[in-house]
Amino acid sequence: MGPMIHRNFNKLGWLLIVLAASVLQPFGSRLLAQERLKLATTTSTDNSGLLKHLHPAFEKAAGVKIHTIAVGTGKALALGRNGDVDVVLVHARAAEDRFVADGDGINRRDVMANDFIIVGPSSDPAGIRDKKDGVEAVKRIAGKKARWFSRGDDSGTHKKEMELWNAASMKPSGQWYAALGQGMGKTLLAADEKLGYTLTDRGTYIAMSEGKKISLEVLVEGDERLFNPYGVIAVNPKKHAHVKYDVAMKYIEFLTSEPGQNLIASYRMNGKVLFFPVRTYAQRGK
Repeated sequence: MGPMIHRNFNKLGWLLIVLAASVLQPFGSRLLAQERLKLATTTSTDNSGLLKHLHPAFEKAAGVKIHTIAVGTGKALALGRNGDVDVVLVHARAAEDRFVADGDGINRRDVMANDFIIVGPSSDPAGIRDKKDGVEAVKRIAGKKARWFSRGDDSGTHKKEMELWNAASMKPSGQWYAALGQGMGKTLLAADEKLGYTLTDRGTYIAMSEGKKISLEVLVEGDERLFNPYGVIAVNPKKHAHVKYDVAMKYIEFLTSEPGQNLIASYRMNGKVLFFPVRTYAQRGK
């Protein structure tokens, strides 16, 4: 390539770069201007598909992009405590209350609820089908040494499971009891594969059973102690000045607003309700 051709090529190259930059600049500005909200939440809200149903409406209306971290409630609250996220959406009321009392979170609001259920194989080797008492059910499972799969991850579901064992005055251990340290979806898959029992939130169970991923059956439901409320909490900006408190409050207001509550109520799978918004707690007949 001669000197003249080389100089002309360089000029053309720079011209193309400048033109490309001028064309893309408005898009880049919008991307840079868009707020980003960090949410720590439970695997149940993610695995059930609820967030994919809820978030697009908020993102469009508020001009905010949500970055979701789906973990157990214990880990979600730890992320909030460390200031790694702006807001948490979780389901373990006692832990939530401690989070607020310790000054790590503020402005907790009730959002929705469903319930926990005990699921297992159709053969039901422990004979717990149709029992209404979760404590009696886990006692029978332990007595038969039937396979039990625990999330074992300090999630809201795991905390509720431990409440059942504590109420039964038992500390489960042995080959029949497996603590996986996994989310709800993987725990259900493991129980299904090994024909075992587990405690699950109803939303994730419906999503996975209707999706033909598992064949486990609902064996125990309706126990008052298995009620499963969800709360949303903003991370306290007085402890972590960098958190986006204003955006977190917009998200909280959205979830608890009439449009947000209507979206929660409308989320169904094959006609089955996965979560009840706050306003229908009384209608739930819990």
